[in-house]
Amino acid sequence: MQKEFLEKLKSLTVLYAEDEVGIRENIADSLGYYVKEVFQASNGAEALAVYEDKNPDIILSDIHMPVLNGIEFVKKVRETNRTIPIVMITAHTDKKYLLEAVELHMEKYIIKPVELEALFEVLEKCVSLLEINKKVFLKVDEDYSFDYDKKELKYKDEVIFLNKKEMMFFGVLISNQNRITTYEELQDKVWQDDVMTDSALRSLVRNLRKKLPTDIIYNLSGTGYRFV
Repeated sequence: MQKEFLEKLKSLTVLYAEDEVGIRENIADSLGYYVKEVFQASNGAEALAVYEDKNPDIILSDIHMPVLNGIEFVKKVRETNRTIPIVMITAHTDKKYLLEAVELHMEKYIIKPVELEALFEVLEKCVSLLEINKKVFLKVDEDYSFDYDKKELKYKDEVIFLNKKEMMFFGVLISNQNRITTYEELQDKVWQDDVMTDSALRSLVRNLRKKLPTDIIYNLSGTGYRFV
């Protein structure tokens, strides 16, 4: 494997969801030598909780799992994150599942038993995708670019300096460019353990608008915010 790829892999975290304990632990142990950390989950519901808590860089998920299957788990992830690389793993070649996986923007579909060589091939693709996804341009105005890696917002190559909450707010709206970001999501993703009051939210948006060269933030009363 290429040295550059291995160095990049060492900085990434992976969520691995698999209900068969032996398979999960073996793959996780092997991956642990190459990545920063492997988060394990035994079913889709547990995987969703780990994903929301740990914010991994890459997801590996079995399809057939109890409580919440892999497809349903990934659907929930894709509601708020369209860019995280996801690899589906299954012992089945059912066309129905294959079609659903394609619609959810999978990077690869691996059939069990998983061979490490094949897994690292797809991980290399995931790393390449993460490199591309670090910098995102706004669909409403491509003069704006947001670098997730550097946590940097630019307008026509000029850096716009934002505080932490403003940056988090802007980042959430970018990840949801095709839809409204709800107040509930802003509470969860921006304020997190703190209480998001109406006045605090309005103050953040007001100050952010002052810093942006153009007015691109729209509020849908009673629902949330999006770019226009």
